[in-house]
Amino acid sequence: MSVKLICKRVRLIPKWRQADYTTQLDLLRNTTASTIRCFSASNQHSLTVSYLVNSCGLSPETAISASQKICIENPKNPDSVLAFLRNCGCTNTDITKIVTKLPSLLLVNPEKTLFPKLEFFRSVGFSSADLASILSSQPIILKTSLEKVLIPKHNFLKSVHISNEGAVRFLKSTSWFSSGETMAANIAVLREIGVPLPHISCLVVRYHTIAQKSDKFSENVKKVVKMGFDPLKYTFVNALQVFCEMTESTWQQKMEIYRRWGWSEDEILLAFRSRPQCMQLSEKKISKVLDFLVNKMGWQPEVVARASVAICLNFEKRVVPRCSVVKVLLSKGLVKKHLKLSSYFLCLNERDFMDKYVIKYQDEVPQLLDLYQGKVSLMKLEFGS
Repeated sequence: MSVKLICKRVRLIPKWRQADYTTQLDLLRNTTASTIRCFSASNQHSLTVSYLVNSCGLSPETAISASQKICIENPKNPDSVLAFLRNCGCTNTDITKIVTKLPSLLLVNPEKTLFPKLEFFRSVGFSSADLASILSSQPIILKTSLEKVLIPKHNFLKSVHISNEGAVRFLKSTSWFSSGETMAANIAVLREIGVPLPHISCLVVRYHTIAQKSDKFSENVKKVVKMGFDPLKYTFVNALQVFCEMTESTWQQKMEIYRRWGWSEDEILLAFRSRPQCMQLSEKKISKVLDFLVNKMGWQPEVVARASVAICLNFEKRVVPRCSVVKVLLSKGLVKKHLKLSSYFLCLNERDFMDKYVIKYQDEVPQLLDLYQGKVSLMKLEFGS
């Protein structure tokens, strides 16, 4: 029965009854409108989920979650956004990552918001592979102001001689969100004490340190200088990175780990000056390496402290095989005793180590290669027949 027909019939009803029917009629109108709106909203939600799954590659669960943030009424604009992303060099996998992280990107105006950024990135030399790598990591860049943020950040990177490869790495990290003024102030502190620009560039690209609040950053720089690190050497940057990422309580915890292995404070600091990263390792890693070097190799703490690179290198693939070979050569008097544990043989490339310490002594120790490759135990080779 139509609403119009109901209205006509209401006029034939006595006035004292019309009020009730009018109320029911209003209720019917409101219910009908509400039903239509719910049906429309349900259709739009269904279209959104379907589009996210079929066109963007999201899983149904992820699509349902993303559909709470956007509503796709017409696929025309999202299709244009996807075409833009493919034009940037993005694969289907990249697009899935991008839409998962930033579903609202599908609703922006490609001509106004996206294409100017594409033109800029290509004008400064970024390849399609570069763009795909950046956008799949940080799609929010496409919704960031070109004039106020992206161009100034790019100019900043160029001012510290960052290559395009370095710029890609920087833009993929969260550091690019940081204030340009803060980073510029921190760089000025480093330049003032003579840190070479290439070292500063590495600090910008690889770490978040350069984005630390200026007062805290300056305090950490003073700590590193006070400990005797030379600003001209790269270990200064490594030490600064450690202090910037570590609280005082964590530093003391790491000191205590080494003390439990019989190290004095001077030996700990000697190891830190040699290889600052030794203070960033987990207790499990530190204990495993020291147990091997001290208990199995028989090297004293001061020896290990002078070659603390051994604590930082890959334990199974580098430390154990090479130290085992040198240990056997020492026990048989084939190399000088002062060699012992040193960063020299640990840091040699594979071919040089094989030539100097394995192939050279195969006649005297036929199973040396087997030891190096883990096919025979150290105990058997050193003390066996």
